[in-house]
Amino acid sequence: MPYSDKYWQKEEIMPRREIEEIQLKRLRWVVRHAYDNVPFYRKKFRELGIHPDDIRRREDIRKLPFTTKEDLRENYPFGLFAVPKEKLVRIHTSSGSSGKPKVVGYTARDLENWINLCARCLYMVGLRSRDVFQNMVSYTMFTGGLGMHYAAERIGAMVVPSGTGNTERQIQFMLDFGTTAIHCTPSYALHIKEVAEGMEIDPKEIGLRIGCFGAEPWSEATRKKLEDAFDLKAFDSYGLSEMNGPGVAFECEEQNGLHIWADHYFIEVVDPETGEQLGEGEKGELVLTPLTKEALPLIRYRTGDITFVMDEEKCSCGRTHPKIHRIIGRCDDMIIVRGINVFPSQIEHVLMQIPEVGDNYQVVITKKGALDEITVRVEVKDEFFTGELADMERLRRKIQEELRKELGLRTNVELVEKGTLERFEGKAKRILDLRGEV
Repeated sequence: MPYSDKYWQKEEIMPRREIEEIQLKRLRWVVRHAYDNVPFYRKKFRELGIHPDDIRRREDIRKLPFTTKEDLRENYPFGLFAVPKEKLVRIHTSSGSSGKPKVVGYTARDLENWINLCARCLYMVGLRSRDVFQNMVSYTMFTGGLGMHYAAERIGAMVVPSGTGNTERQIQFMLDFGTTAIHCTPSYALHIKEVAEGMEIDPKEIGLRIGCFGAEPWSEATRKKLEDAFDLKAFDSYGLSEMNGPGVAFECEEQNGLHIWADHYFIEVVDPETGEQLGEGEKGELVLTPLTKEALPLIRYRTGDITFVMDEEKCSCGRTHPKIHRIIGRCDDMIIVRGINVFPSQIEHVLMQIPEVGDNYQVVITKKGALDEITVRVEVKDEFFTGELADMERLRRKIQEELRKELGLRTNVELVEKGTLERFEGKAKRILDLRGEV
C-alpha cells in the first residue's frame, strides 16, 4: 500500500535497525548541541566528567545526567534554551499550577517536526481530508490546541477551533458543521455525553467516528463507555509540553499500546526511586530525550509518567516504532494510603465497569487518628437513584467490594446524585487529599 494511503511518513515503517542508527546519530548531535549552547548542561557534564565525545553507542545514554521539571523552573524562563530569542518563532508554557510554569520554545524547524509528528498520529487513526476535526482544548499557552490544529490542517481536514467550554454550543457546532473527529480530555467527552442527553440528543446521532483523548490517565472501561455512547473509535494520545506537546505517542487502530516515535525521542523507563534503567515490560517512570529539538534540547527528561515498554512484536498496522502501555499514572499523582500505592486510574477502571455508576467521581483522603481514610464519592445514574435505602446500601457495598479487590484496601463509598460533583473542561481533578489539613 502506498505511503499516502496508510502512512503519513515513510519513517513510520523503517526497520528497527535503521531507527536505532538514526537514534544514535541524533543522540550524539543533541548531546553536543546541549553541551555547546546551554551552560546548565556544560556544568552538569563537567561535574560528572562526561564529554559529548563519550557518547559512542546508544547504551552510553546512561552516562548522562537526568533533567527534571525543577530544572526547568529554576532556569525560568529561557535558561535551558540552546538558541537566542531571535531564532524562536513561538513559546508555550505548562499550567504553572505548582509554581513558575515550564517554558518551552520552538524554532521554525522545531514547529515543522512537531506538526508532522502530530499529523502522523492523526493520520494513523484514520483522519483524512474529508473529515471535520473539532479541537476542544485550550488555544492559549497550552500546547494541545495549536499542535493538533496545524496537524489536522496539514492533513487537509476542516478544523473547528472551538476551544474549551460552552458545551451546548460545542454540541451545536458538531451537528451544524458535521464534525466527524474530536480532540479533548476523556472526562470532558463524558461531560459532552451528559449535556447532549440533557438536550435530548442521542450522542450517537452527532455522527462522530474518531475520538482523540489525552492529557489525563483513563481506563479501558472509560474507552468502552465513550465508544458505546458516541459510536466512535476512541484513541489514547500522549504528549507533554517539554517534548513539544501532543504527538509524542498515539494508539494505532489496534488500540493496544501507543506507538512512540523513536526517530525523534530516545525512550527509557527507569525505577522512580533509583533512576536505574528497567527492561521491557517492567513498569517505571518514562524518561525521554528529544533528538531533534533545536530550541530546548532536554537530556534524559524525567516525565513523571508511569508506564512500560510493551513486548516487541510487529504491529498489525505495519509501524515499526515501539509501543508504550497507556499511562498508568504519575509519580506525583500516586496516592499512598496505609502503605499501599494507589493510582486514580485504578479507581476509575473499577467504577466505569459498574452499570449503575455515572460518569463522575471524586476521591477524598483524610486522616482519622493515625490512619489514612479514603472515601470515594460516586455519582449514580438517575435511573438507579431510587432513594430506597436498601437499594443504595446494596450498590454501596458492591462498589466497596470491587474497589477492595482492585486496590487491596478498604475504602469508604459515598453515593451522590448525578450533577453533584464538579465538572471540568480541561484535566479532571479527581483527588482531594486533606491529610495535611487540621
